[in-house]
Amino acid sequence: MPPPSSPSPPPEPTPAPPTWRSALLWASYAALVLALAWLAGTWMAQREKRVQVEAIHRTIEVQALGLRGTVARYNHIPFVTAQHPDVQALLRAPKDTVLVSRVNRLLQEASGRVGSNALYLMDARGVTLAASNWEDADTFVGQSYAFRPYFKDAMDGRDGFFYAIGSNTRVPGMFISAPVRGYDRPLGVVAIKVSLRDIEEAWRRTKEPVYLADAYGVIFLGSIDAWQYKATRPLSAEALAWIRGNRQYGDRLNFEPPAWQQSREADEGSFETHAVIDQRAQQLLSLEEDLPEFGWKLVVMTDLAPVTWARRTGQVLTVLLVLVLLLAYKVWQQRERRYAELHRHRSELEVRVQERTAELQEAHAFRKAMGDSLVVGMRARDLQGRIIYANPALCDITGYSAEELVGQLPPYPYWHPEDMEKHWQDNEAVLSGKTGMHGFESRIRHRDGHDVHTMIYSAALIDGRGQHSGWMSSVVDISEQKRLEEQQRLQAASMQRTGRLATLGEMASTLAHELGQPLMALVSFSGAAKAFAEREQREPLRETLADISTQAHRAADIVSRIRGFVRLQTSGFEDCTVNAMVANVLALLRPEIRQQQARVTTQLAEGLPTLQADRLLMEQVVLNLLLNALQAMQGVPPADKVLHVETGMDAGAQDGMVFIRVTDRGPGIAPAVQAQLFEPFFTTKPEGLGLGLNICRTTVEAHRGRLLWHNHAEGGAVFTVYLPISTSTST
Repeated sequence: MPPPSSPSPPPEPTPAPPTWRSALLWASYAALVLALAWLAGTWMAQREKRVQVEAIHRTIEVQALGLRGTVARYNHIPFVTAQHPDVQALLRAPKDTVLVSRVNRLLQEASGRVGSNALYLMDARGVTLAASNWEDADTFVGQSYAFRPYFKDAMDGRDGFFYAIGSNTRVPGMFISAPVRGYDRPLGVVAIKVSLRDIEEAWRRTKEPVYLADAYGVIFLGSIDAWQYKATRPLSAEALAWIRGNRQYGDRLNFEPPAWQQSREADEGSFETHAVIDQRAQQLLSLEEDLPEFGWKLVVMTDLAPVTWARRTGQVLTVLLVLVLLLAYKVWQQRERRYAELHRHRSELEVRVQERTAELQEAHAFRKAMGDSLVVGMRARDLQGRIIYANPALCDITGYSAEELVGQLPPYPYWHPEDMEKHWQDNEAVLSGKTGMHGFESRIRHRDGHDVHTMIYSAALIDGRGQHSGWMSSVVDISEQKRLEEQQRLQAASMQRTGRLATLGEMASTLAHELGQPLMALVSFSGAAKAFAEREQREPLRETLADISTQAHRAADIVSRIRGFVRLQTSGFEDCTVNAMVANVLALLRPEIRQQQARVTTQLAEGLPTLQADRLLMEQVVLNLLLNALQAMQGVPPADKVLHVETGMDAGAQDGMVFIRVTDRGPGIAPAVQAQLFEPFFTTKPEGLGLGLNICRTTVEAHRGRLLWHNHAEGGAVFTVYLPISTSTST
């Protein structure tokens, strides 16, 4: 028997040829893509069209607001002018040439001030009696405008408004009128002509066509010259007759339609306009807005090219999106293959991260313990100013817990509400690295409401890679130091006021005598005035009353100088000159000088620069020096009692100094008291406090100046005050 034969392997299947079904499937895909592209293009075109409509709406609002603002600017001018007495008088006496000249100049001045083309006055017949352009060759004077609607409206008692081409000047403009009212009827009309040329020029500079049409549809103002005085709709015979009768547009008899085609959609307020502008065909999206108060219609257009571009863009983007989705599918497949490999690497990385995290936690715990042990507030911030660390000392200073502070961005809760601008400036300086190592002072508000004064020093935070990662600041509480400084300042101010009161106490009797003289004169003059009044003697009475006023001002001046000198607080640093300070003090000391039979000579330099100084304190210094000089000369014969005051520039000073020098002819400063001359409570006067010269030196040094003295070779003492030209304002 023959051996059985092994079965042969089955033949490999051959791929089936593509059928009509697969072709139909691909055709369906392509049709779907095209349909999506068409829908997307249509949606984007409609969306862009809505955007264009909204933009036109905004433009219309702006242009309408500008038109209303222009009208409002001039709307009241005719009414106000009509109230002028000269205007009404001229209507009652039109032949009065003086009145005509006066009203012409009145209107000319008013028109120039408001910037109008013309401002003019018409009588009840419409004849112009006076005008702002009375000097021009094409003046309105003598012209009749009785045919104009604005004249008729005003004569009917209403305000008139009309846009037309000038019948005399041929220049278009806006006419606003108001009646000049008499007792029972208008006497005449005041009208103003305003050009809208500036608005038209502004429209021409924009890319969107804009125009204004009147109630009959005639375009009278716009950015396209070819559309000027064209009718947007057919004019009826009545409309043409009204326009020609009122000469609204000069001698024009026909108003042709513009060279455009417009299509309006019933469901939308906008419409499309096809026109040729600058020899280029354009498809425009148009929108109109009625201005009922003027009887105008404002139309703004914009190019429809962005809508077409949006439709094409939507179609292209849809096709690209399909391609991106196909690409994304391929990327997803690749991602799935790499996912398993990434999962293994992630597990290894997590183990390493846990080890590194433990090390960082230990280092952080060490640094936190070190920061928490400090008595100075410590604050760390990142580059944006966010607080990332606050130690307990900072929490005690601000009253906020670390949990409340960490994560906060400026403004921080402890910033003082009255110093917000300074806080922002200091914050910007720190974050920009401009504070340096000297720090800055900052007032903050504690959570319980009280103020805390601090000094803040900042340094850059550098991470382990050497990169700048933020800022570390130390905050030192200096509230107690500020309290002591304020207490010291108040004590100094109190001592200065005590010195001023003591100085006035020494002058009390002299000031009382000086004040008594005008008061006694007032009593005497008032009695004389009464007598003159009873005898009806007008001229002597007038002179006596003038004398009473002079003596009253004299007494008030004395009281005012005393009140200003003893007020509790000074006005602080201000612009002042040494010559003015010397003059004020000499005026206050005039009674004392006269009582002591002394003479004052002055040598005041002219053109001295202005200083920044506390005027009241510096006048107190000059007053003390002059009083000391007068008292030093009490034993000197009257003929030799000469007090010399000099001001000038110190030529030897490098940074520029002015000086005030007081020289007396007394015995000078004795050697026994020279060492104690400026010590507080040291005095050679029986009733003195010993504060005068001490206060003088303290005040001058607070102004960064010097107070020096020396005995004069011919007898007497010389005291000189030196003040820098740029005096610091810190006292």
